[in-house]
Amino acid sequence: MSKMKLTCLGTGDGHPSGERSHSAFLYEFGNATVLLDCGEPVTKSLMKRCVAPDTIDRVFLSHLHSDHLGGFFMLIQSFWLRQRKKPLTIHLPAEGLKPVQQMLNTAYLFSELMPFEIQFETWQNNTTLDFNGLRTTPFNTTHLEQLREHFQPKYPDQTFEAFSFMLETGSARVGHSADIGHLNDLDPLTSKPLDLLLCELAHVEPADLFEYLAGRPIGQVVFTHVSQGHWHNEKAFRQLAADKMGNMPHIFAADSEEISI
Repeated sequence: MSKMKLTCLGTGDGHPSGERSHSAFLYEFGNATVLLDCGEPVTKSLMKRCVAPDTIDRVFLSHLHSDHLGGFFMLIQSFWLRQRKKPLTIHLPAEGLKPVQQMLNTAYLFSELMPFEIQFETWQNNTTLDFNGLRTTPFNTTHLEQLREHFQPKYPDQTFEAFSFMLETGSARVGHSADIGHLNDLDPLTSKPLDLLLCELAHVEPADLFEYLAGRPIGQVVFTHVSQGHWHNEKAFRQLAADKMGNMPHIFAADSEEISI
């Protein structure tokens, strides 16, 4: 029996694509099933895999870019129409709490319509969440720092938060980078041995990332969010990873890829 199963529902970068869906990952840890990010078309991807509405225990949103959030509202509509019964807790950056709730109301997805209870909780940096035997620790990343520098004076109410995650049970430790801005954003995830690291490849220099990871105690690296330029030069890109990382097990995830540990 596996310790954890990961289904990569969407692995594309932020650019529109007819080949790849946007970021969405289904983690199954024993009694805890988490949907991490809701890039579109996440609802279609879940239904193609016959994932029942009550299967998902929690929804984690790493940040509010559209390629991580764009399928969220259709997901909630699908849970309504498919008569989900189990309460749902949605974890998200604090700056998204009121806008996301307002957008649900704007889309006529009123809480009074739902056959299930929706709760919202906001991420707190380095504060562990425990449920159903899964410990989740979010860590701030620098992914939105440049936007903060340019736009926070005009949009002072926005905090430009983005998070990575450590996901742990008694038998498995998984790091999930979500989107990062600097290699140092991975330090909290790689400070301890990992069974698996899911790591994005759109916002850092790939050669530098491969060198950073080489030799670290990681059972397997799953690369995702590969930028379009590299995705279309697959052979050379895979060779670069092999040259830099040596024998470290790694894959470049495609949509619908399943990984178990």
